[in-house]
Amino acid sequence: MTNNSNPKTHDSLFKWLISAFTQEFFAHYFPHVKIGKYRFIDKEFISKYEALKESLKGDLFLILEVEINGVLQEVAIQIEHQSQRKDIAERLFEYLCYVWLLKKKPVWSIVIYTDDAVWRKPVTDEFYYAFSAKQTQQYFHFDVIKIKNEKSSDLIKQHSLLCKLLALKANDTGSNPETLIYEIYQAVDQLKGKLEDDRLLLINQWVDSYKKIPVQRFKQIKQEFNMEYIETTITEHIRNQAFREGEAKGEAKGEAKGEARGEARGEARGEARGEVRGEAKGEAKGTLKGQLLLCQQLYQQGLLSEDKYKSMTESLNQQLRALQRSKPGND
Repeated sequence: MTNNSNPKTHDSLFKWLISAFTQEFFAHYFPHVKIGKYRFIDKEFISKYEALKESLKGDLFLILEVEINGVLQEVAIQIEHQSQRKDIAERLFEYLCYVWLLKKKPVWSIVIYTDDAVWRKPVTDEFYYAFSAKQTQQYFHFDVIKIKNEKSSDLIKQHSLLCKLLALKANDTGSNPETLIYEIYQAVDQLKGKLEDDRLLLINQWVDSYKKIPVQRFKQIKQEFNMEYIETTITEHIRNQAFREGEAKGEAKGEAKGEARGEARGEARGEARGEVRGEAKGEAKGTLKGQLLLCQQLYQQGLLSEDKYKSMTESLNQQLRALQRSKPGND
């Protein structure tokens, strides 16, 4: 009943999860490291190393510039769906070199294994990269996270929403899948009004992908917590989010224009025309800009392919330029 057939989609969900719950991710896995301000620099990395673009297609990674104990450093996170990969240590060392060249700052390398295999022995967490007469062999060390090593029963009890979501991918021996989902949506219900739409969308897609209960029962649980309204596709999310933003901007612009024209032409006539024209054009611009922003965010999170992102933004920009060229008298 899980939807793990596409490793790329699977890895993208983990990338989205870390992007949406960055502070919670570090707090859970590295509680002794103090994380401050941060920003994702994946696109900057790819832009500088265009030649690597093709070779990196098979790897899913995140690169952050993050404040660690008060000092800005780089963090390279690689997400692995397979339980075994012979060259993983070598690949991580390559990332280390390129990320260091990008900013010339200390690099913290982390690899996350998200597969369902139970390991009989740990994988390597080091790479032999140099030799010197004084120190002989020198090793590059990195941190390894294995999701399946944690117990679902322990994660679901955590206050962190990230941990509750990870419970669906951890070792669920002895846990009731239905109870796990119920407790996730119970936590989400308590946070209603505080969770952004992109997080709600992530939660919905995550649970839908890793649920181990019948679809009908899953729908019933969502209905119980009034969660069935949440958009389940990226397209719906973009459209609904943009509509809300456009509506708000349209009302604000329409009111401002209505007041200005009302003073010059008579309050009643000016307000009516200003509201209608300002709201229509303001809503259209707000909708298009909202769609562009959402496309950019989802592309950065790995939920939109580059081709899909380019085609969508090109169409939206054309509409926006056409709207901006329109004459005031034709509003």
